[in-house]
Amino acid sequence: MTKEENEKRLNYLKGIVSRLPDKPGSYQFYDANHTIIYVGKAKNLKNRVSSYFHTEVDRFKTKVLVSKIEDISYTVVNTEEDALLLENSLIKKYNPRYNVLLKDGKTYPSICVTNEFLPRIFKTRTINKKWGTYYGPYSHIGSMYAVLDLIKELYHPRTCHTPMTREGVEEGKYKVCLDYHIKRCAGPCMKKQSWEDYQKNIMQAREILKGNTRQILRELKAEMLQLAEELRFEEAEEVKRKYLALEGFVTRSEVVSHTIDNVDVFSITSDEKMAYINFIHVSNGSINQSFTIEYKKKLNETDEELLQLGIVELRERFKSQSKEIIVPEMVDVELEGVTFTVPQRGDKKTLLDLSVMNGKQYKFDRLKQAEKLNPEQKQTRLMKELQEKLHLPKMPYQIECFDNSNISGSDAVAACVVFKAMKPSKKDYKRYNIKTVVGPDDYASMKEVVHRRYTRLLEEEQPLPDLIVADGGKGQMEVIREVIQDELNLDIPIAGLAKDDRHRTNELLYGFPPMSIQLKTDSELFYVLTRLQDEVHRFAITFHREKRSKHALHSELEEIKGIGPKTRDELLNKLKSVKKISQASEEELTAIVGQAKAKIIYTHFYGE
Repeated sequence: MTKEENEKRLNYLKGIVSRLPDKPGSYQFYDANHTIIYVGKAKNLKNRVSSYFHTEVDRFKTKVLVSKIEDISYTVVNTEEDALLLENSLIKKYNPRYNVLLKDGKTYPSICVTNEFLPRIFKTRTINKKWGTYYGPYSHIGSMYAVLDLIKELYHPRTCHTPMTREGVEEGKYKVCLDYHIKRCAGPCMKKQSWEDYQKNIMQAREILKGNTRQILRELKAEMLQLAEELRFEEAEEVKRKYLALEGFVTRSEVVSHTIDNVDVFSITSDEKMAYINFIHVSNGSINQSFTIEYKKKLNETDEELLQLGIVELRERFKSQSKEIIVPEMVDVELEGVTFTVPQRGDKKTLLDLSVMNGKQYKFDRLKQAEKLNPEQKQTRLMKELQEKLHLPKMPYQIECFDNSNISGSDAVAACVVFKAMKPSKKDYKRYNIKTVVGPDDYASMKEVVHRRYTRLLEEEQPLPDLIVADGGKGQMEVIREVIQDELNLDIPIAGLAKDDRHRTNELLYGFPPMSIQLKTDSELFYVLTRLQDEVHRFAITFHREKRSKHALHSELEEIKGIGPKTRDELLNKLKSVKKISQASEEELTAIVGQAKAKIIYTHFYGE
């Protein structure tokens, strides 16, 4: 590979990395043959994958791996634990060349509930569905033991390995063990606990392992209240302890479940032009395939029509023979021997939600990629979004915002900043000295500046803004409206950015009377509007400080008798500050203002 080819390869990979989400998930590296050579997990996909391409990476094996990477794919999940489980599943399926530390064949343990007459519940790494039902696997061993301990505490399942039959129990072939005597087993082997009661406990234990705890909690609460009514307070307290223990229980991971086998999951995310269809395949309880395709709409096809196309395309591409397909809405398509499921809750609903999340993330990544290649696309999207939010007659290409700055009315100034295509246009910024207002009156100052601004634009036949944003609430908006509509008879939309009690911008106002416009505070549009507000604050305060500083400088020099305004201006133009003037030598001052004045200034600061 030539140097140019390698740089092209790295630029392509870094482009993918720059679009990765800040979410947990699994990532896969491919070689030139599009074979997976490495599978990894990450709490933050973007941070983790970008670390491979830092220049300071000095591990030889990592450099070798990076030199082989030709492409990158990834799957987002909900938690870091889910990312770990998914990584384990993919490594087993693809056996990547560079996953040397995970090629030992180990797997995460699961919990088994046996099919015996008196079922047992225990951990295992061996999955054989003939023996019983399996729940898990558990990537965090501590969590698995916590579940087992909870079940043992609540239901006391037997722990002995003796094969037990109904006939053997009826004939009294078995004897109780130590667990019975220390109250860890109720003795079903000798009918000290009925078979029906034991089975009820096992059934409830299964529900806990599935994560379906609500019914059990209701039953425990009813039992607790019943015991309290019967004044059996010690027993009620014991049930309450179990209730609280179960209530605090956190269910197992949602990515992998041995209760789901050989299932396809499809979801669709679409907009006006494009549709993104995500496919997830679950086999032997594990996700081992995740892929998203996109369709460009041409004839306003419905989501159902596109989902049908996607299902056929992806099942053929990945040779899927699954007999069950999970979808968000029922589709009008028949596949031989295949059942379509629209889940409302449980593990299957969780898988569907995961598919939807991956489809949305893929769409977001594609949008970021397009906007990176064409920044104007993002600006147009934001302008269109603001237009739709405010129901403006046209996209707000030019937005102007005003702010006042003064201290108790002294050195009062105002500023106007201009954004074009959602970006600052600094050459169009304007600064204003307040001329007609005496004292601290923000409304009167705003009225003066807005009138001066748009009167001049009209006189000079300059383009008017598409939107004016008031840095404040309803009061500032009304002042601007009086000038724009009542005095100048102009039709320019006016919005306002209001702050909360902590002086944080929290809502966008529009209309008369002003109404709050729903806008997420973590959205890109909200960020642009607050940036506009911050920019006008910065510009106004900077101008105010300059004016106040210049005023202070003149005051200091005005104390020197024999030095007039012209001499002060010459000194400030040359030396810039009073501090530098006071530190200048008599020779330096002489070169600027002559010997006589230089001696007066030097004497003022240093004495005779």
